[in-house]
Amino acid sequence: MKIAIGADHGGFQLKSALVEYLRKRGHTVNDLGTYSPGAVDYPDYARAVAQTVINKNAERGIVVCGSGVGACVAANKFPGIRAAVCHDTFSAHQGVEDDDMNVLCLGARVVGPELAKEIAQTFLSAFFSGTERHVRRLGKIDAIEKEFMK
Repeated sequence: MKIAIGADHGGFQLKSALVEYLRKRGHTVNDLGTYSPGAVDYPDYARAVAQTVINKNAERGIVVCGSGVGACVAANKFPGIRAAVCHDTFSAHQGVEDDDMNVLCLGARVVGPELAKEIAQTFLSAFFSGTERHVRRLGKIDAIEKEFMK
């Protein structure tokens, strides 16, 4: 799978570990930075990942910051992005299966590298169910997005 991944300085080390792990698992990973632990702003990396997913240059995205929350807030500002903070595998697969989540947000100060790898692999292995009630709910979310994009 093609994956876009980015992180701020708080998520730099975890992102680096995830890039290596995902490549070893056969994924094509586009590492969008940051490339050092120097202070940077998470919205820049959430933007890069979101735009890569929107432009269909990646099937899914992962953004890492200290808590995962800031990156999630920023990523969800982009039309067509459905990002969620997941610190457990249940949320990672349920978010994709029910909500068609396409960007995973992780908190490097919340989860360690081994759990983050499990969460990422779960996220990437899950697929949207297409169940009528979930399609209906996503339609309502899309309508809200369109209403406020005017």
